Amino acid sequence: MKAQGEAAACVLDSDDMRRAVSRIAHEVVERNRGAEGLVLVGIHTRGVPLSARIAEEIAKIEGVRPSQGSVDTAFYRDDVGLPPRVPTGPTSVPVPLSGAHVILVDDVLFTGRSVRAALTAVWDFGRPLSVQLAVLVDRGHRELPIQADYVGRDLATERNETVKVRVTEIDGFDRVDVLSPHRGVLFE
Repeated sequence: MKAQGEAAACVLDSDDMRRAVSRIAHEVVERNRGAEGLVLVGIHTRGVPLSARIAEEIAKIEGVRPSQGSVDTAFYRDDVGLPPRVPTGPTSVPVPLSGAHVILVDDVLFTGRSVRAALTAVWDFGRPLSVQLAVLVDRGHRELPIQADYVGRDLATERNETVKVRVTEIDGFDRVDVLSPHRGVLFE
């Protein structure tokens, strides 16, 4: 549902999202020469189900499902108070990260601040051999020097637009929309 004054354009439907996740999984396997030593860590909220989907695809390719975890970045943010951040889910890293190849997974890469916070959180669980970043959507407008290793879709957006990712596990359906502000229009 969109707020009054927003117009939405669907940029990825469920089939597009499925293909993007599959492509990311194949690229992860290729770059890391298999699934051994991989740990996928989803950034709350929608990075968590996306990391599970990528892990499932890797299991289909390699016959081995990589370990998974999740991280909440609320207490690691450097923009605290703009607006206040509230924890959105538990941080859970079930295996040691020292010596692992960590794949951070998020839904949208925008300013880079969530990823920076997730990197800080990951370090609390050990020193990985490498940390790679997988995102469903890269919309640009970086404030920090952070770049994704795996991208489902690059989108050229305006700063005042919003990229809204919906996943079945949370929202009941899969879809990515770009919401653009418009005056006096109500869309459902």
